[in-house]
Amino acid sequence: MSFLPNTKYFRIGYSLIIILIIILLATKVDFIFRPFVIFFQTLFPPFLISGVLYYLLRPIVFFLHDRRVPKSLSIILIYLLFIGIGTLVVFLVGPELQTQFRSLIDNLPAIVESLRGQVLDLRESPWFSRFQENEYLTFEEVSTSVSDYFTSHVPEIGSNLGNFIGIITSIVAVIVTVPFIVFYLLKDSEGASNGVLKFLPYFQAEEAKVIVKDMDEALSSYIQGQAIVSFVVGVMMYIGYLIIDIDYSLILAIIAMLTNVIPFVGPFIAIIPAIIIAFITSPFMAIKVILVAVVVQQIDGNFTSPYIMGKKLDLHPLTIILLLLVAGSMGGLLGMIIAVPFYAILKVITSHAYRLYRLHKDKGKILEL
Repeated sequence: MSFLPNTKYFRIGYSLIIILIIILLATKVDFIFRPFVIFFQTLFPPFLISGVLYYLLRPIVFFLHDRRVPKSLSIILIYLLFIGIGTLVVFLVGPELQTQFRSLIDNLPAIVESLRGQVLDLRESPWFSRFQENEYLTFEEVSTSVSDYFTSHVPEIGSNLGNFIGIITSIVAVIVTVPFIVFYLLKDSEGASNGVLKFLPYFQAEEAKVIVKDMDEALSSYIQGQAIVSFVVGVMMYIGYLIIDIDYSLILAIIAMLTNVIPFVGPFIAIIPAIIIAFITSPFMAIKVILVAVVVQQIDGNFTSPYIMGKKLDLHPLTIILLLLVAGSMGGLLGMIIAVPFYAILKVITSHAYRLYRLHKDKGKILEL
């Protein structure tokens, strides 16, 4: 005879306790799971990049395939097209990007020292004098610490040869493997999903097909829309930086384009290095950078994003902000990038699971009657 309650909620509690005990025991024998962790860490970057490229290239493949071009030939033609476009971009943008990047690396210690001088000048300005009595605002100590840190660590960027070779090896491995993964994803993705669904009973296979379709649409709309929006934002920021004639305009525009994949937070991350570079020239240049960022974000928020992205994900802005806060604490920058699409997939699965639960419950009530 059992002395423990056997109600529904207690059974759920027992299950959670058992799961937590299993997780605790697993942490005590982590050497068993270490190979799986290494396996996941090795495969995650190439498959993540391949998944993004798959959703970006799939509409083109389908467009050519609908016009009776075989899939394999369509993929090869797309590869050749992008190789040609990439080569053209390298010849057009590469020299300027290399020049700006080399100049930025060479001038980084001087930039930090100049920024320190600007901060000290700002501290001595009359309008800032009312803050001088605050003993907690020790700008000189902060700026000196930042200057000393960069001065001591910048020369060490190329000194750690082992880590540098490891990073280069990982990048080369990703570059080599990603085209093959994308090729087979574009060629056989539908066959692979249908092969998995064949092992399920008919009713479950049909429901799983609906869930997979909704997940695919959510990911596709987000990745394709976000890529286009980020590119447009990068181009607009570059044009704005050229107008105000700020140094390293191409590098700063690329940073804005890459960070824009993070909703809400990305534009603020992108503007920080631009303000720092501008502030070295003059405080007025920093104000012009802020104006450029505000104008671009207004255009993006009112025209570009609504037109391209629409409201396909149907996520409230507050939900996205909370997601980014949690994901940033748990997974850093990568967590913030994948938080929204991961939540979109989880939302699809949860909504369908709840729908099936309600359907099963209503069916049980009908049978009882």
